[in-house]
Amino acid sequence: MSVKVYIPTPFRRLTGNQARVEASAGTVGELLVELEGQFPGLRERLRDASGSLLGYINIYVNSEEIADQDGEATVLKDGDEVSIIPAVAGGDIMTEEQVKRYSRHLLLSEVGPIGQRKLLNAKVLLIGAGGLGSPAALYLAAAGVGTLGVVDFDVVDHSNLQRQILHQTKDVGTLKVESARESISAMNPNVKVEAHNMILDSSNALELFSQYDIIVNGVDNFPARYLANDAAVMLKKPMVDGGINQFEGMVSVYSPGTGCYRCLYENPPPPGAVPSCAEAGVLGVLPGIVGSLQALETIKLILGIGEPLIGRLLLIDTLSMDFRVLKTRRNPGCPACGDNPSITELIDYHEYCGLPIPEELEQQRAQESHVVAGANGASGANGAAGIHAGGTNGTNGAAAPQRQAEAVGGV
Repeated sequence: MSVKVYIPTPFRRLTGNQARVEASAGTVGELLVELEGQFPGLRERLRDASGSLLGYINIYVNSEEIADQDGEATVLKDGDEVSIIPAVAGGDIMTEEQVKRYSRHLLLSEVGPIGQRKLLNAKVLLIGAGGLGSPAALYLAAAGVGTLGVVDFDVVDHSNLQRQILHQTKDVGTLKVESARESISAMNPNVKVEAHNMILDSSNALELFSQYDIIVNGVDNFPARYLANDAAVMLKKPMVDGGINQFEGMVSVYSPGTGCYRCLYENPPPPGAVPSCAEAGVLGVLPGIVGSLQALETIKLILGIGEPLIGRLLLIDTLSMDFRVLKTRRNPGCPACGDNPSITELIDYHEYCGLPIPEELEQQRAQESHVVAGANGASGANGAAGIHAGGTNGTNGAAAPQRQAEAVGGV
């Protein structure tokens, strides 16, 4: 029987750097004998002096460990995929359940056990549990990202259910972060979900962002977009940015030293110039496409593989099914990430965008001031604008550097 065999990275020097080899055998034992004969030195990596498989070597046929079948007598069928999975140095040994769950990742030479360990150790913050945050959260959880932070202060509304797939009808009236926690945990109970039920604000953004490796931006308004950009730049955190409006979407990746959102749009448009999704509408499946691409770009950053959308802006027009990539560049005169940045601390972003401060933010500020005053008799120094980081209810976010994409916004 012809089978494909996945060779883990530490063993590839023995196979001429091949990640996969093909062999013919009727059982796993026969297959190993053939491989040991074909690739000198492999036997010593698989077996002890008595000929038994080493305790830190697991063999899988498709997604089932041979220890749960007939061991080396496990029968192979034509087209089976056999994976040799050793323990990964520098990290905990993956459990049997993890190996089964992520078996399709382990077969990829670009991922494998080492890459999967990177995913398991990663910490990603999702700004918003709405249209973009929903698919991004579910796919990152399914991929095994170890810690997912979700920041949102909104509650689930019936109008969200057309596109925000983290939430179900039963969740209407529930805090979005709690509904998100439930859905993510149902997808993958091994993921640690950190729910931040708050308005993202200049007084809390830096502390929050500092706890994570990558920021996934799914905001729905300009104040939040500029706040997230500036905070990520200050902390040198990569940000995977996405935006949607009606039938169009955009995705880009801003990495330290390569430019930021302000390099494209230094200042926001006048209030009301770009309609929100609540005003203009959005096709329900569109955030699924854009949010999934954000998850993909996040995974690429974690693994260090492929070519992320750094210095590039992907534009999506679903009516014409047109995908275009435009080049972007770092602006040396950018006030946030330029050679001589003028934005060195977070500001009042609602005032900056010419928008009134939401009532919820006023309440949060009052509570924070009361707490701080009670602690030390003074309010915090950075009492700047708070931001709704949630679903499709606010003023729009991102735009693209061409007229066609000027209306592309947040979720």
